[in-house]
Amino acid sequence: MTQSIRAEEVKRAWVVLDAKDQVFGRLITQVATLLRGKHRPYYTPHVDCGDFVVVINAGKVKFSGMKLEDKEYFTHSGYFGSTKSKTLKEMLEKTPEKLFFLAVRGMLPKTKLGRAMIKKLKVYKDDKHPHTAQVSKKDN
Repeated sequence: MTQSIRAEEVKRAWVVLDAKDQVFGRLITQVATLLRGKHRPYYTPHVDCGDFVVVINAGKVKFSGMKLEDKEYFTHSGYFGSTKSKTLKEMLEKTPEKLFFLAVRGMLPKTKLGRAMIKKLKVYKDDKHPHTAQVSKKDN
């Protein structure tokens, strides 16, 4: 018989992924799977059963094709004429963390559950991160 897991029964792990020389889309799908908890045998859709994910070297990720020049990200404040756009190359140089959050957010549920899942994603531009204490813990 299939059993659903409850939120208090979930044991979360900390996973560190190095983005250096990895293809962006492949890495993002892996991150979304870990945050959602779909890699676990006890995955339950209505429970946040995913892990914490730390992505390092976010600025050194690879893109295929002409995406760096062609792909654009738009922002709009709500006022007339306030639409601004940035290319993927500009976003990667200035704020690669935001790039990761935008891409992963699109793969998670658009509910309170999805907003809770995205909070478990930690992205850093270089290889230093403040989560060494959590990551180095061994499972008991």
